[in-house]
Amino acid sequence: MAHYNKLGEVVYNESLTCWSFRVKILRIHTFYSYVTGGGPNKVYILADEDGAKMEMIVNELTAQRFRGLEKQERKWVEIFRHYMEFKNIHDIPHISNMNRNYPIDIMGVVFDTESHFDDPATPKMVFYIRDNIESQIKRVATAGNAYAFRDGFESMRDRGQLETNGGLSDFMFNPRLEEVEKFRKLLNNNDPYVRRHGAVGTL
Repeated sequence: MAHYNKLGEVVYNESLTCWSFRVKILRIHTFYSYVTGGGPNKVYILADEDGAKMEMIVNELTAQRFRGLEKQERKWVEIFRHYMEFKNIHDIPHISNMNRNYPIDIMGVVFDTESHFDDPATPKMVFYIRDNIESQIKRVATAGNAYAFRDGFESMRDRGQLETNGGLSDFMFNPRLEEVEKFRKLLNNNDPYVRRHGAVGTL
């Protein structure tokens, strides 16, 4: 994770998948693409504390990740972005071997979900994720993430998508990602759960 206060501090690092900027949003304007017919898209004019400027374009596909920024014009904000780099579940290092904290993107079939909402003070969703080689991992969503996961999972459609706002946790069901489409093709089509639900999600 890289934190930048000044745009001039930014350096290229191909292994960097997370960054955040502290900038002021000078202006926001909307445009439609006459080439692709897409939109609405938003252009953000950003400036750091030294006055250096940059332009950020947010299209309709990535708008969810930057929701709320359109209300922050002329204000200082921190913009966080995480680029997904999916790992197979069996590639995730054991916690005892980790010497630092970092976000991990995993993708798989969600199964064996358990709801625990009896105590409003400690809501919890317990679920498992399985990859295409039958490795699996147990995950727990708590607080607001638990409600978001439950509601999104229950109302999911063939191409539904859910994103949560809780810290670094981010759940997406059936997102439009090339990696997800490739993953689907690798799944065992004889798996009754996959045939019945087709529930593929990223965390």
